[in-house]
Formats: sequence, C-alpha cells, structure tokens
Amino acid sequence: MSEQRYNRYEKARILGARALQVSYGAPVLIETDQTEPILVAAEEYDAGALPFTVRRESN
Repeated sequence: MSEQRYNRYEKARILGARALQVSYGAPVLIETDQTEPILVAAEEYDAGALPFTVRRESN
C-alpha cells in the first residue's frame, strides 16, 4: 500500500477533525508533551498515526 498524499485542504480538514476529537476526550495515539488539541493532531499527522482516509470522486 502506498502512502497517500493529501492537498492542503484535505490536510486542514483531517487536522481539524482530529483536534475536535482530542478536545472532546479521545485518546491520543502517540506520546507527546503537547496540550493543545491542534498541536497534538499535527504531531499525530506527522507521525502517520491517524486512521483517516480521503475519498476522491473520479470524473
């Protein structure tokens, strides 16, 4: 399976959705010293730990 590349809009949507989950008490998927949900989400994204997928419609 190849690593999927996300454009900036997809990345923003993924980080925002994950930050919202973390702010509502979802377990953090990596070890981090961050306390801000958006920074936690960014670290998880960089570590490749997020289980999000993006469905793209083909024309």
